[in-house]
Amino acid sequence: MTDQTQARGGNMGIRRILHFHFGKDGGAERFFVNLAQGFAARGIEQSYVIRPRRIWRDELPPGRVIEHNYRRVSLFSKLLEWRMTRYVADWQPDVVMGWMPRGARLIGLWERPFKLVRLGDFPVHVRHFRNCDVVLGNVPGIARRVEDLGWTGRTATITNFAREVTPAPVDRARFDTPDDALLIAGAGRFVPRKGMDLLVRAVAGIPGAWLWLIGDGKERPALEALVRELGMADRTRFIGWVEEPVHYIAAADLFGMPSRHEPLGNAVLDAWRAGVPVVSTRSEGPDWYMEHEGDGLLVDIDDLDAFRAGLQRLAADPALADRVRAGGAAKLQGMFAPDAIIDQYLELFADGLKRART
Repeated sequence: MTDQTQARGGNMGIRRILHFHFGKDGGAERFFVNLAQGFAARGIEQSYVIRPRRIWRDELPPGRVIEHNYRRVSLFSKLLEWRMTRYVADWQPDVVMGWMPRGARLIGLWERPFKLVRLGDFPVHVRHFRNCDVVLGNVPGIARRVEDLGWTGRTATITNFAREVTPAPVDRARFDTPDDALLIAGAGRFVPRKGMDLLVRAVAGIPGAWLWLIGDGKERPALEALVRELGMADRTRFIGWVEEPVHYIAAADLFGMPSRHEPLGNAVLDAWRAGVPVVSTRSEGPDWYMEHEGDGLLVDIDDLDAFRAGLQRLAADPALADRVRAGGAAKLQGMFAPDAIIDQYLELFADGLKRART
């Protein structure tokens, strides 16, 4: 073990982790990369089974990568299941992590590794978790949901952390945005549950305000049409997917999280790291960890008037903006500190292996 590994708290006897992750491209995948990098910094070897052609593949720490579009019923998927049973027997990981229900389906009846499914959203059933020792969620409500669905095994909650990146605000001129404009940013997948239409409508009602939408998704054509309908085309910029959203958020004056359903809200953590005040709906994640007027402003889901008023209030009250900015930074360094969260994972793994031996 290196001096750096010892200084970071060590790996608690965890040597190897095998990940099954069949997600696409978004905040959940960004956290997967962040966590894998955190494990690697503790000296842990890792292997990965992921979807083919992921844009984040090269960000994973060194380790064997197997690309496969795993599905429940197919000859190729059955061959992957057989292959993973052989691989677990040969490589002997201490931990197997299935990310989301599809990843959990690939976990077999293996005795040696500690097996868990890590959920970043609320499942609709628990049948895919039958070979798991623990169901792990990133907010407490996930544990309650799986128990309501009939899960009788162990549950745990460990939240996310944002990558430790020093924000470097991008030049607004890159996107033809005035330096003196009130700039509001939003980030995430363009799907109905993210509520980007609410953010567009809210900013449209603030005279002179500009909007950066960071991300992409199937709702982009509808959002572009809404921007035109509201006369916002000249002061809205569709930024697209970017490797480090924090740099783009840091160029803004305010950040809006308009989600109708948000299990955690990684973009809020990015905004806190960027030092940008946040207005969020009371979706599942933010309603759990945010403190109204302490580290941001919270409004009811789909309450357009309240969301717009929250943005206007922060823009007009520098003292309030400074207070929630400081509160967000403190929350990020406390509740969402990377080393503390990695320690929680390793403690869970070590306890699981200990239970397996007794």
